[in-house]
Amino acid sequence: MDQGFPGQHTTTTVTTTTTTTQPTIRFDPSYTRTVPGILKLAQVAFNLLGFICITVSTQSNSSRGGWFNTVAMGGFWFTGILLVFYLFHIVEKFSKIPWLKIEFIFCTIWTAFYLLAASLAADHARYLEAFGVAAFFGFCAMVVYGYDAWIKFHAARSGALAQGQHTPKQVSTVTSPAY
Repeated sequence: MDQGFPGQHTTTTVTTTTTTTQPTIRFDPSYTRTVPGILKLAQVAFNLLGFICITVSTQSNSSRGGWFNTVAMGGFWFTGILLVFYLFHIVEKFSKIPWLKIEFIFCTIWTAFYLLAASLAADHARYLEAFGVAAFFGFCAMVVYGYDAWIKFHAARSGALAQGQHTPKQVSTVTSPAY
Protein backbone atom coordinates (compact mmCIF):
# COMPACT_ATOMS: atom_id res chain seq x y z
CA MET A 1 0.00 0.00 0.00
CA ASP A 2 1.13 3.49 -0.83
CA GLN A 3 1.55 5.52 2.37
CA GLY A 4 0.97 8.87 0.58
CA PHE A 5 -2.60 8.22 -0.58
CA PRO A 6 -5.36 7.12 1.82
CA GLY A 7 -7.54 4.18 0.89
CA GLN A 8 -10.71 5.90 2.07
CA HIS A 9 -12.00 9.40 2.48
CA THR A 10 -15.28 11.03 3.47
CA THR A 11 -17.00 13.85 1.60
CA THR A 12 -19.50 15.95 3.50
CA THR A 13 -21.77 18.38 1.65
CA VAL A 14 -23.63 20.98 3.67
CA THR A 15 -26.33 23.13 2.08
CA THR A 16 -27.05 26.43 3.77
CA THR A 17 -29.69 28.93 2.74
CA THR A 18 -29.28 32.65 3.03
CA THR A 19 -32.21 35.03 2.88
CA THR A 20 -31.70 38.04 0.68
CA THR A 21 -33.92 41.07 1.17
CA GLN A 22 -33.33 44.68 0.28
CA PRO A 23 -34.66 47.05 2.93
CA THR A 24 -34.98 49.99 0.54
CA ILE A 25 -38.36 51.19 -0.65
CA ARG A 26 -38.42 51.35 -4.43
CA PHE A 27 -41.02 51.16 -7.19
CA ASP A 28 -40.92 47.90 -9.14
CA PRO A 29 -43.70 47.48 -11.74
CA SER A 30 -42.43 44.00 -12.69
CA TYR A 31 -44.50 42.60 -9.77
CA THR A 32 -47.62 43.05 -11.91
CA ARG A 33 -46.25 40.45 -14.36
CA THR A 34 -45.97 37.72 -11.71
CA VAL A 35 -48.82 35.33 -10.85
CA PRO A 36 -49.47 36.92 -7.42
CA GLY A 37 -49.40 40.38 -9.01
CA ILE A 38 -51.85 39.38 -11.74
CA LEU A 39 -54.13 37.82 -9.12
CA LYS A 40 -54.11 41.02 -7.06
CA LEU A 41 -54.90 43.14 -10.12
CA ALA A 42 -57.79 40.80 -11.00
CA GLN A 43 -59.08 40.94 -7.42
CA VAL A 44 -59.02 44.74 -7.40
CA ALA A 45 -60.81 44.85 -10.77
CA PHE A 46 -63.53 42.35 -9.78
CA ASN A 47 -64.10 44.12 -6.46
CA LEU A 48 -64.50 47.47 -8.19
CA LEU A 49 -66.71 46.17 -11.02
CA GLY A 50 -69.02 44.35 -8.60
CA PHE A 51 -69.25 47.43 -6.40
CA ILE A 52 -70.17 49.62 -9.38
CA CYS A 53 -72.87 47.18 -10.53
CA ILE A 54 -74.58 47.19 -7.14
CA THR A 55 -74.16 50.93 -6.62
CA VAL A 56 -75.87 51.90 -9.90
CA SER A 57 -78.86 49.62 -9.25
CA THR A 58 -82.08 50.98 -7.84
CA GLN A 59 -81.87 48.71 -4.79
CA SER A 60 -78.28 49.40 -3.82
CA ASN A 61 -79.41 50.26 -0.30
CA SER A 62 -81.01 46.85 0.28
CA SER A 63 -79.37 44.49 2.74
CA ARG A 64 -78.09 42.28 -0.10
CA GLY A 65 -76.61 45.25 -1.89
CA GLY A 66 -75.10 46.61 1.29
CA TRP A 67 -73.49 43.27 2.11
CA PHE A 68 -72.10 42.87 -1.40
CA ASN A 69 -70.69 46.41 -1.35
CA THR A 70 -69.14 45.85 2.08
CA VAL A 71 -67.40 42.73 0.83
CA ALA A 72 -66.35 44.41 -2.42
CA MET A 73 -64.95 47.53 -0.79
CA GLY A 74 -63.24 45.59 2.01
CA GLY A 75 -61.54 43.42 -0.59
CA PHE A 76 -60.76 46.42 -2.82
CA TRP A 77 -59.00 48.39 -0.09
CA PHE A 78 -57.13 45.51 1.56
CA THR A 79 -55.97 44.03 -1.74
CA GLY A 80 -55.19 47.47 -3.19
CA ILE A 81 -53.04 48.40 -0.22
CA LEU A 82 -51.22 45.05 -0.41
CA LEU A 83 -50.63 45.62 -4.12
CA VAL A 84 -49.03 48.99 -3.35
CA PHE A 85 -46.94 47.35 -0.60
CA TYR A 86 -45.62 44.79 -3.09
CA LEU A 87 -45.06 47.34 -5.86
CA PHE A 88 -42.93 49.49 -3.55
CA HIS A 89 -41.24 46.52 -1.78
CA ILE A 90 -42.66 47.54 1.60
CA VAL A 91 -43.42 43.84 2.20
CA GLU A 92 -39.72 43.09 1.68
CA LYS A 93 -38.69 45.92 4.02
CA PHE A 94 -40.85 44.47 6.79
CA SER A 95 -40.03 40.81 6.10
CA LYS A 96 -40.45 39.80 9.76
CA ILE A 97 -44.24 40.18 9.41
CA PRO A 98 -45.83 36.86 8.32
CA TRP A 99 -47.29 38.33 5.11
CA LEU A 100 -48.10 34.99 3.50
CA LYS A 101 -50.11 33.81 6.50
CA ILE A 102 -51.97 37.12 6.72
CA GLU A 103 -52.80 36.96 3.01
CA PHE A 104 -53.82 33.30 3.27
CA ILE A 105 -56.25 34.07 6.11
CA PHE A 106 -57.65 37.13 4.32
CA CYS A 107 -58.07 35.33 0.98
CA THR A 108 -59.79 32.38 2.67
CA ILE A 109 -62.24 34.65 4.49
CA TRP A 110 -62.93 36.68 1.35
CA THR A 111 -63.56 33.52 -0.64
CA ALA A 112 -66.30 32.59 1.83
CA PHE A 113 -67.63 36.17 1.96
CA TYR A 114 -67.87 36.32 -1.82
CA LEU A 115 -69.60 32.95 -1.97
CA LEU A 116 -72.32 34.36 0.28
CA ALA A 117 -72.47 37.85 -1.26
CA ALA A 118 -72.52 36.62 -4.87
CA SER A 119 -75.12 33.95 -4.06
CA LEU A 120 -77.40 36.56 -2.48
CA ALA A 121 -76.89 38.87 -5.46
CA ALA A 122 -77.59 36.03 -7.91
CA ASP A 123 -80.82 35.20 -6.09
CA HIS A 124 -81.90 38.84 -6.41
CA ALA A 125 -80.95 38.95 -10.12
CA ARG A 126 -84.46 37.89 -11.13
CA TYR A 127 -85.59 41.37 -10.05
CA LEU A 128 -82.58 43.45 -11.10
CA GLU A 129 -80.15 42.72 -13.90
CA ALA A 130 -77.40 44.72 -12.17
CA PHE A 131 -77.41 42.21 -9.32
CA GLY A 132 -76.88 39.39 -11.82
CA VAL A 133 -73.85 41.11 -13.32
CA ALA A 134 -72.53 41.87 -9.84
CA ALA A 135 -73.02 38.21 -8.93
CA PHE A 136 -70.93 37.21 -11.95
CA PHE A 137 -68.09 39.51 -10.84
CA GLY A 138 -68.53 38.27 -7.27
CA PHE A 139 -68.16 34.64 -8.29
CA CYS A 140 -65.11 35.55 -10.40
CA ALA A 141 -63.61 37.31 -7.37
CA MET A 142 -64.41 34.26 -5.23
CA VAL A 143 -62.48 31.98 -7.60
CA VAL A 144 -59.49 34.35 -7.77
CA TYR A 145 -59.38 34.79 -3.98
CA GLY A 146 -59.68 31.01 -3.53
CA TYR A 147 -56.81 30.32 -5.93
CA ASP A 148 -54.71 33.00 -4.24
CA ALA A 149 -55.44 31.43 -0.83
CA TRP A 150 -54.30 28.04 -2.16
CA ILE A 151 -51.06 29.56 -3.49
CA LYS A 152 -50.42 31.41 -0.21
CA PHE A 153 -51.08 28.26 1.82
CA HIS A 154 -48.51 26.25 -0.10
CA ALA A 155 -45.98 29.10 -0.06
CA ALA A 156 -46.33 29.61 3.70
CA ARG A 157 -46.10 25.87 4.31
CA SER A 158 -42.91 25.56 2.29
CA GLY A 159 -41.27 28.46 4.14
CA ALA A 160 -41.17 30.78 1.14
CA LEU A 161 -40.78 34.52 1.50
CA ALA A 162 -43.54 36.89 0.46
CA GLN A 163 -40.93 39.06 -1.26
CA GLY A 164 -37.17 38.58 -1.47
CA GLN A 165 -35.39 35.30 -2.03
CA HIS A 166 -33.70 32.35 -0.39
CA THR A 167 -30.30 31.60 -1.93
CA PRO A 168 -29.01 28.05 -1.38
CA LYS A 169 -25.24 27.62 -1.05
CA GLN A 170 -23.48 24.26 -1.00
CA VAL A 171 -20.17 23.70 0.76
CA SER A 172 -18.28 20.43 0.35
CA THR A 173 -15.46 19.26 2.58
CA VAL A 174 -13.27 16.21 2.11
CA THR A 175 -11.96 14.48 5.21
CA SER A 176 -9.12 11.97 5.04
CA PRO A 177 -8.64 9.39 7.78
CA ALA A 178 -5.76 9.96 10.19
CA TYR A 179 -2.92 7.37 10.17
